[in-house]
Amino acid sequence: MKRIGLQVMFLVALALTLAYWAGMSPQEVVAEADVAVPFLEGWTGSGHAEAEAEAFRHWDEDEEKVVPESCAKCHSTAGYLDFLGADGSEAGKVDQAVPAEENHGIECVACHNDVTIAKTSVVMPSGVEITGVGDEARCMECHQGRASKASIDGALEKAGVDADVVSEELGFINIHYFAAAATKYGTIAKGGYEYDGKMYDADFAHVDGFTSCIDCHDPHTLEVNVAECTACHTGVTTADDLKNVRMAGSLVDFDGDGDLEEGIASEIEGLQALLYQAIQAYGAEKSEKAIVYESHSYPYFFVDTNADGEAGEDEANYGNKYNAWTPRLLKAAYNYQLSLKDPGAYAHGGKYVIQLLSDSLEDLNAALTEPIASDNTHRIDHGHFAGSEEAFRHWDEDGEVPGRCSKCHSADGLPFFLEEGVVASQELSNGLKCSTCHDDLSTYSRYEVTSVTFPSGATVKTEEPEDSTICLNCHQGRQSKNDVDNATKGIEDDAVSDKLSFRNVHYFAAGATKYGSEVKGGYEYDGKEYFGLFKHVPNYAGCITCHSTHELEVKEEDCAMCHPQAKEGGVKAIRMTSPDYDGDGADEGVHGDVETLEATLYAAIQAYAKEATKPIVYNSHAYPYFFVDANADGNADEGDTERYNAWTPKLLRAAYNYQYVQKDPGGFAHNPKYIAQLLYDSLESLEAATDVMVRP
Repeated sequence: MKRIGLQVMFLVALALTLAYWAGMSPQEVVAEADVAVPFLEGWTGSGHAEAEAEAFRHWDEDEEKVVPESCAKCHSTAGYLDFLGADGSEAGKVDQAVPAEENHGIECVACHNDVTIAKTSVVMPSGVEITGVGDEARCMECHQGRASKASIDGALEKAGVDADVVSEELGFINIHYFAAAATKYGTIAKGGYEYDGKMYDADFAHVDGFTSCIDCHDPHTLEVNVAECTACHTGVTTADDLKNVRMAGSLVDFDGDGDLEEGIASEIEGLQALLYQAIQAYGAEKSEKAIVYESHSYPYFFVDTNADGEAGEDEANYGNKYNAWTPRLLKAAYNYQLSLKDPGAYAHGGKYVIQLLSDSLEDLNAALTEPIASDNTHRIDHGHFAGSEEAFRHWDEDGEVPGRCSKCHSADGLPFFLEEGVVASQELSNGLKCSTCHDDLSTYSRYEVTSVTFPSGATVKTEEPEDSTICLNCHQGRQSKNDVDNATKGIEDDAVSDKLSFRNVHYFAAGATKYGSEVKGGYEYDGKEYFGLFKHVPNYAGCITCHSTHELEVKEEDCAMCHPQAKEGGVKAIRMTSPDYDGDGADEGVHGDVETLEATLYAAIQAYAKEATKPIVYNSHAYPYFFVDANADGNADEGDTERYNAWTPKLLRAAYNYQYVQKDPGGFAHNPKYIAQLLYDSLESLEAATDVMVRP
């Protein structure tokens, strides 16, 4: 907007502010003076201006006839200004009730005043402050709900009963209406009841340009800007059509009904139905009092007096509110209500809601004699889009993904790297986005990448842009033979040195495995020759020819065309006419050979460490993976938390290769000979028996 436009809007806002304090409505301002109020017509037709609606008239018949302090912030203009401190009062709380007769809905001055113009943060009911949100902070103050995980945990702590014990201290806790911000910001806001030990999606950022309330909704009419949606979502002409949307990369049947064509809204509805069944089954079995839900009657959950599963007119009343709550039931009912009271949840944060519903269903099923069938449901999307997982949530407490990790662990890191040639810290990500790999979201063309440099410094080039080359930017590991050699330089092979620490190749270095000795991702022992690029066959020589682009799953049906073993045993059963690398004589796929070599190497690592330095143990799920085996029992126990600190060069090289193979679980297919060579040579370096084995 031009500068003059902003000046005019400021003057009009000032006029409206003065008029408000004089007791005039925006409509009265227009009637009294010849002024053009920007967006007045749009606002007039919105829910905010519907002063006769229940949201603003609810208190008219109360004895005191006031909107109480606990409700006034969001149900009156005066209350919102009071909360902001725009009326001269202390900010952050409502000091006084608002007379019902003076409540005219949410007027212009509520959002257009000298406080909101600088407002960029919001404190959610969980106590978490979300900062740097810009103008949408005005929306988020009210569209955040009134409860959170903290509310539930506080009530449960006060009740002090076990999960399935009914307590008179417990009553239903309601998230309240239209808590879109809580849904959108997911685990950042902790608006849902998040079960201990589970991880959840965070801020659903969608795509650039459509990441905030006012990007997707007209701030005055409140309507969804459907015309903007059609640029990417074909077949969308109305807001209701958005319920049919699911991204091309979302290929998981969340509700287990077998329909992968339905929109995310329908997936949520399917899970809601399953959870409601579980809630009713649990109420009857564990709380020993039938429960029923009615969305239009407070407090929503009631005693099903005739146990017919329906909320009759004589049942859906406050006097019959449900009163047999257990901690387990309260958590699930809270999440069920959250999913229903944000009707746009499928667009605001669909995966977060799916996780809440899935976990609630799982928790109730754990207590039911006859669990609700849920074997075919899914909690999360495929890897690249699984925003709840550690690969994307690891940096939540830091507030950003650092440059050394952002290329592969943020939605915008790879595009930034491809354009600038360097890495830089990026905003936290809720998984990858379409724009991570696609440079045009109207045609879904992918970035053209013709070369990739690996950690060793070796560069792989292709004559033409290959889609699989995009994958290599992240699936290359973060270490190489060079790093191990540099770390061990000048130290005797069997000498313990406090200068040494474990060198971790990182996860899924499939690209390094595929290119083998060309990029030296594994530790290649001096004087040995190693297998290079594994080309396989022409039509199946790249990442996306063997893996589904979005699901990431191996196309095992395609493998079976040439490999009959794959029809029954999958890719792990495949074996070409190759020697018995592990020497065990078993009729098995090459995967079995690799498994035996891995196990033998681990035993050799432990034997060497126990004799030469101190006992060592490996834990694949805990960084830095190798620990001191405190009781020398050979197992990774809870007490084995001291990172291993007695490395010799010989031990470090073998451990590096062991980890390398562990962290590329598909190495047996990506380049089986290279993998077998790394394991065999590591065994040989530790002077372990290899008599019956065959080095490729």
